[in-house]
Amino acid sequence: MKYFKFFFLIGFLSFLASCGGDDDICESGEGTPRMKVSFKNIDNKEVTLDSIYVAVDYGSGKVQLGGSKSSTSRLIPLRVDDSPYTDVYFRLTKDGKESHVKVNYTTKSIYVSPGCGVKKTYENLNSELIIPNPVLSVENGQNFIENEDKTNLYLIFQSL
Repeated sequence: MKYFKFFFLIGFLSFLASCGGDDDICESGEGTPRMKVSFKNIDNKEVTLDSIYVAVDYGSGKVQLGGSKSSTSRLIPLRVDDSPYTDVYFRLTKDGKESHVKVNYTTKSIYVSPGCGVKKTYENLNSELIIPNPVLSVENGQNFIENEDKTNLYLIFQSL
């Protein structure tokens, strides 16, 4: 019985010692930031879209990110490999015509913490419209992604 109490005490003290801070959780937005895309009409006024559907090619084919209703902006994750660009596709309806935008950039890796590891930041962002319908044109915003606060890309649509 003495040994049982001794092992129980050792086990309990080990359990208490292992309950330290959670270094393995990346809570405060320290991960790789996403690109913020906002929408404008041809008169250069920001608009709210009834719906927007987004797909992204991360190197192994298109991945549908789904749609959102009544949006003034959308956050889109870019590639985290060493590719210098990401292909993004936009539709106004689920089965509608699709615009293709190529987002070019350079990446830089920054060590954050043991739990979060390394995050990518994107610099020298510029975008080109490859297929223009329903998006009429693109306008570059802030040319780097450090956080998700500033708009990096404006999509110009016909007057909505």
